Amino acid sequence: MHKDQHAGSADILMETSSERAFDVEFRSVAKHFADVKAVDDVSFGLRRGSFHSFLGPSGCGKTTSLRLIAGFEQPDSGAVEIAGQSVVGVPAYKRPVNMVFQHYALFPHMDVASNVGYGLRQRKPKPGDAEIGRRVAEALELVRLPHLGQRRIWELSGGQQQRVALARALINRPTVLLLDEPLAALDRKLRREMQIELQNLQREVGITFVLVTHDQEEALSMSDTIGIMKDGRIVQFGTPEELYDAPVNRYVADFVGESNFFSGSVASSDAGGAVIAMTSGLSLAAPFSRLGAKLTPGSRAAIAVRPEVIGLWQPGAAPAGLDVLRPARLMNRIYLGDHSEFQVEAEGLGPVLVRLPKHSTEGQALEPGDAVVMGWKRERALALAEA
Repeated sequence: MHKDQHAGSADILMETSSERAFDVEFRSVAKHFADVKAVDDVSFGLRRGSFHSFLGPSGCGKTTSLRLIAGFEQPDSGAVEIAGQSVVGVPAYKRPVNMVFQHYALFPHMDVASNVGYGLRQRKPKPGDAEIGRRVAEALELVRLPHLGQRRIWELSGGQQQRVALARALINRPTVLLLDEPLAALDRKLRREMQIELQNLQREVGITFVLVTHDQEEALSMSDTIGIMKDGRIVQFGTPEELYDAPVNRYVADFVGESNFFSGSVASSDAGGAVIAMTSGLSLAAPFSRLGAKLTPGSRAAIAVRPEVIGLWQPGAAPAGLDVLRPARLMNRIYLGDHSEFQVEAEGLGPVLVRLPKHSTEGQALEPGDAVVMGWKRERALALAEA
């Protein structure tokens, strides 16, 4: 995604060609450690000025992919390009990238300004003191810390330390900024604030950001594109909306957001979707994901239903027009302010998670142990391949 660059940020940006399609490109990249395929025939392109995230569980290959971009690892095969130039064999210090680590790696014996300007002082030839001071001031202004240059690192909050690490990386004017779980050490409220700060900063400087995280909310809230990884491969590459609304299979639907899954065998299918026969004897129908594979009769599959599309009512109060309506017992309720989550045991379906906005439960006395009915419309569910 191409983003406008704000005036006044020119000194922080690295000059790039407006015609170049990708800032980072992998073509059939593989990296093995002994018998482990950490990255296995991976191809993708990240457009200039975009915010991309690699998302997946531990050991899926996301960190190795980041290290291949950074130059900390070299591919066993395939091509890695940055700004349209091959970087295979190029060491990390010669690449136009910088990285912000999870623990920031700030120097405690230096003040903030010295930390931010450290990279400039290592250059040969080294810029003059006046030039370094000017660029440090610009970098601190960019991360909203203009008056803290003389502070020591231990005098800063976690969020301020994270901003210092960002300023230190951005002052070198990289083509690509790599972020290795940079918010993992922050508490929930501060993480949310810093997610917004990172988005604003990325839009302002126009640099390509690449984030590695296992936190789906973090990836969904900040990214233009996300690569969902498993066993060294990208299972699905797309926008947050595509991954949430049109997952290619159960793995993606399970990793991005929350879903209820009702597994079974495909009893029948046509252009409109599939019918899944469950071992309980029930059959459920749903359309295919627009980005997923069509299912063939006899194959293993699952109906995926997001908890927010399921309704919950007292017996006899359900509206007309529902395609699935099952009696259930309310087992648990968790109040979360603007919404509540309900765990119900539905006849023939087992445990089901339901998420209802606050306004929809007003006037309903839904308490654990109550008999209820739950249901959804067919078009709100998806028929997905298990693998």
